Amino acid sequence: MSKERNLPAVPALGGEQSLNRYLSEIRKFPLLAPEQEYMLAKRYKEHEDPAAAGQLVTSHLRLVAKIAMGYRGYGLPVSELISEGNIGLMQGVKKFEPDRGFRLATYAMWWIKASIQEYILRSWSLVKMGTTAAQKKLFFNLRRMKKNLDAYEDSDLHPDDVAKIATTLGVSEQEVVNMNRRMMMGGDASLNVSLREEGEGQWQDVLADDRPLQDETVADAEEATVRHAMLVEAMDGLNERERDILMERRLTEDPKTLEELSQVYHVSRERVRQIEVRAFEKLQKAMTRIASDRRLLPAG
Repeated sequence: MSKERNLPAVPALGGEQSLNRYLSEIRKFPLLAPEQEYMLAKRYKEHEDPAAAGQLVTSHLRLVAKIAMGYRGYGLPVSELISEGNIGLMQGVKKFEPDRGFRLATYAMWWIKASIQEYILRSWSLVKMGTTAAQKKLFFNLRRMKKNLDAYEDSDLHPDDVAKIATTLGVSEQEVVNMNRRMMMGGDASLNVSLREEGEGQWQDVLADDRPLQDETVADAEEATVRHAMLVEAMDGLNERERDILMERRLTEDPKTLEELSQVYHVSRERVRQIEVRAFEKLQKAMTRIASDRRLLPAG
């Protein structure tokens, strides 16, 4: 029997109307201690044990739901985002290698996000725009950057903000303008809607959970550790000037201006900006390569 057939079914998620019930059901599945997770993963990898796969999947369904909530601003039903995330989780379980030393949540998070993001891109028909890796990056970072710049969600961006976003993400200013307008047309799904026809309760009421999620806490901590190690390794690929300029411009709480750095290196401000952009692009490529080498990124 193939591993695809051995992967378990998850609790039914029939749409937005059943979301409340689904969220309640998945909270009933116990979280796994590191030792339990390791033994289950070994059983599935070596013996294709469907029961082991089932426990690994169900113990991480809350993590999928949490990640999916972070993508609810793209105008798509939360239930569909969760379903796609669950597919990514199953792929992560299939390919997880317990002997590599990190937790399943850290590894599966990449697969969950990749599955959800691909679904969003398909739904938004970005392929018709000639989607590139840079456009995908722009699509999934634009909202956050607008928030950081205190830009209005439903209006055109100020030229200065357009320039900053374009430089940071390595795309053209026109691509930023076009993507912003396209996303403004997409609309957001409100959580302030009633759960039932009689108007009792709202979606946001059932999403709030004061209890800490062990798998989410572990995943966040381990992902931060992994990313820091990857950053340190990737920085080794930069020369001294690139490394210094990048750190002074993007990796410090009090970044220096182009003018200040131009005086340090006796070059123009434009030259400093060019070095910064080039160094950032080199850093991103290096981190992607490192993640792929460590099998932390989905293939393909």
